[in-house]
This record gives sequence, C-alpha cells and structure tokens, in this order.
Amino acid sequence: MREFTGKVAVVTGGASGIGLAMARRFAAEGMKIALADIEEGALEAAAGGLRADGAEALAVPTDAGDAASMDALAERVLDHFGDVHVVCNNAGVGLRGRMWELGVNDWEFVLRVNLWGVIHGVRVFTPHLVARDEGHIVNTASMAGLVSVAGSGPYNVSKHGAVTLSETLSAELRDAGSKVRVSVLCPGVVDTNLRDSERNRPAALRGLDAEGVRARAERTPGFSAPGALRTIAPELAAEHVLEAIREERFYILTHEDHEGAIARRMDAILNDGQPDIVRSTVFAGEGRPPR
Repeated sequence: MREFTGKVAVVTGGASGIGLAMARRFAAEGMKIALADIEEGALEAAAGGLRADGAEALAVPTDAGDAASMDALAERVLDHFGDVHVVCNNAGVGLRGRMWELGVNDWEFVLRVNLWGVIHGVRVFTPHLVARDEGHIVNTASMAGLVSVAGSGPYNVSKHGAVTLSETLSAELRDAGSKVRVSVLCPGVVDTNLRDSERNRPAALRGLDAEGVRARAERTPGFSAPGALRTIAPELAAEHVLEAIREERFYILTHEDHEGAIARRMDAILNDGQPDIVRSTVFAGEGRPPR
C-alpha cells in the first residue's frame, strides 16, 4: 500500500504508546483513524488530540481480548467509515515472574490480550480486507516473539504466538492470490507504559496486589530497571511501521543491535544446542554477526 490519504486505519491499544504513535503517523498521511482501547478516559483524550490536529478520529472503547467486544469494534468501524484498509492489532500487556510463581489469572491476563487480541483482530477484519482485495494487517509482537527472555514466560508465549500467527496468515493470503499484506512488529524496548499493565487487569483476573506484582518482578532474575534499557520512542517504532506498509515488508525490527540474539537462537536450533535464553532485558551490544 502506497497511497494513504482518505483511507481508514484501525489501531487497538491506541490510547497510548506505540498505538497512539501509529495513529498519529497515519493521520499525518491523511488517513481516517479508528482508535480502540480499554481505557476510556485516555482513549477519548487521544482521539481528541487527533481531531485537534485535523484528523477524523473515531474512539471505540474495546477489550481486545473479548470476542464480542472485537465484533462490536468491527461493526462500529464499518458502520462509521464504510471501509477499513490498515488494521493494527497492537493492544498488549506484560508482567514478569518465574513461571512456577505465576497463577492461572496471570497467564490468562497476558494471553487474552496479547494473543487473543491479535486472533480476534484477524478474525473480524481480514474477511473484509480479502473481500475488497486491498489492505495491510500489522500485528504487534516483540523481540520476545523471536527470542526468549527469562522471567517473561507468558509474554514470550504470547509474542511467539503472534509471530507464527502472522507468518501463517501472510502465507495463506499469498497462496489465495490476495493482495492483502501482513507485517509483524518486533520491537525491542519502547518508551511506553507497558510496565504499568496491571492498571488494566480485569477484576475477574486479579491476583497479587500492585505491591506484590512489583516485588515479584524485582526479584525475578534478569529484571532490569528502565534506566538500564536501550529504549526508543514510540514515534520511531511508528515510522518503521509506516515504511514497512509502504514496502510490503513482513518483519519489522526496530533495534539492529538486538539481531545477534536472533542469530544465536537459530544457531542453537540448527546445531542441537541448548536454548539461547536472554537472561536480561538489556540486548545492547548484541549486533548482527558478519554476513
């Protein structure tokens, strides 16, 4: 897709972070924006900001992990705009803790948003894109979908799932002769409020209180304070996304110095080695090996 003016983009998790940055970047290209997020106050503020900048923006309170809520999002977007061209399944949450310390609610909290949110987004919007034979789907995964980070089991599982879902969807669309394209966003650390995901945990999935969640994360091996991480702005991630859509590029990597970790994982698989687990959330200095 090279022409954006007047076209419609849907972004889940659009009230902040990468989602809002993508929405703003799309709006700068003249697109109409449908923002979806579970935080209604932040969602209205984000949509209001887009409108103040001259964009046409629709705000739809949405729980990306809930099938009925995502069904309603698709219906609302199509009723309002009559079309959709770019779908960014971006809503995400995270937590840290060794897997034997986590409960069922912890797993469900992460998987229902990070994986089921992508599944639902693909389920409700892809048939429309296929029918009109145009469009682009961007699924937000993570470097944690290409390598495994100690202390982030549910997050790793959800993001590996988002990567393979995206790969499979891309192949199936091409095999069907469709012009719809897919990208998977695999950023390193981005300056978002992902570490404050507990604010959006449904009451039915509550576990530890906020202090307990923080303490569990801090005692988990590999935990790194935010100041220790090489972090990029969400606007840079959004720029990578726009370029990938223009170029019909599948994998979107935002941190070149993380790519060595991917190569080491592949090498371990091919050479019958032990899993190459990243034991810190700091990837700096792990550049791509010589080609």
